[in-house]
Amino acid sequence: MKSTIKFNNVNTLFSKSLKTRINNYFNTSGKPRTGDWRIILKAVILLVSLASLYILLVFVQPPAAISVLLCIVLGVNFAAIGFNIMHDAGHNSFSRNTRVNTFLSYTLNLVGGNIYLWKLKHNIAHHTYTNIEGEDHDIEIKFMRVHHDQKLRKHHKYQRFYFMFLYGVSYLAWIFFQDYEKYFRQRLGRNSDRFPFPLREKLIFWISKIGHFGIFVVAPVILVGWLPTLVGLMIAGMVCGICLATVFQLAHVVSETEFKTIEADKVEEEWMIHQLQSTANFATKNKVLTWLLGGLNFQVEHHLFPRVSHVHYPAINKIVQQTCHEFQIKYFEFKSFGQAFKSHVSVLKYMSN
Repeated sequence: MKSTIKFNNVNTLFSKSLKTRINNYFNTSGKPRTGDWRIILKAVILLVSLASLYILLVFVQPPAAISVLLCIVLGVNFAAIGFNIMHDAGHNSFSRNTRVNTFLSYTLNLVGGNIYLWKLKHNIAHHTYTNIEGEDHDIEIKFMRVHHDQKLRKHHKYQRFYFMFLYGVSYLAWIFFQDYEKYFRQRLGRNSDRFPFPLREKLIFWISKIGHFGIFVVAPVILVGWLPTLVGLMIAGMVCGICLATVFQLAHVVSETEFKTIEADKVEEEWMIHQLQSTANFATKNKVLTWLLGGLNFQVEHHLFPRVSHVHYPAINKIVQQTCHEFQIKYFEFKSFGQAFKSHVSVLKYMSN
């Protein structure tokens, strides 16, 4: 898991200045860097919604048309739990209590994933080496090319037409195939180093995978039937996949962000500037979207300060932008979801040639 790539740690005036200003903000306001009552309320709403949707679909069994709509909402609910509860807890920013963070991070296991593998892939690889081929495994997308260092294949010519289908199946592929692939290979990527896998984590992997399968597959098949279960799982899974993949792609795979070729295992910029070069915000004025996405439309702030809860992103956004302006460092932000999506499609088109 250890990478030989190093960031420039000489003349890090920008990073020091930005960290000082953010520290001053929290010290002056008296607010903790972790979440507050807002994130607790949101967590309760989302978990109660999950239980309610499950009971309605499996035990009440409404008419087909209503069930389809509920499955769509369930897919959004899966994604929202990931964005709002698991993500903050996985970064230890949900609560000041480490045990609470650990407990809530397992909401990922509840909806089919594995928090141990996620932390290796996301917290370490993605957050450290964002948009660097061979290091950031989040840009290793099967059947797609998003980095110029990735090999161009014939089918990439059509990726701008089929990418939404891939995003749709990504969640189901993740929880039913890719996690097992990582488990048995003990590698995050095909060519990456082997990672340690403690016995405790292996036991949690199998217990939670079997539990998830029992709750979301076996029980519905017994109570509802195999065909409704299959259709419902496909609908909820594809909606969740589209939500998860699209949010990530609009934050990193857009025409404004950089995809560097690393030479001599060295990044010329300091780490914080690299994050600014490889990350973009979108639709930060949209409060509904911000609530649903757990502030991940403020992706710049999240990458610069991953241990700060998303409830603080709108406030520190102003500080980050002002500091970037003073140091003449580019700050990428799309005013709307549509603008960011259009930019993403342009990258897919460019990378297909």
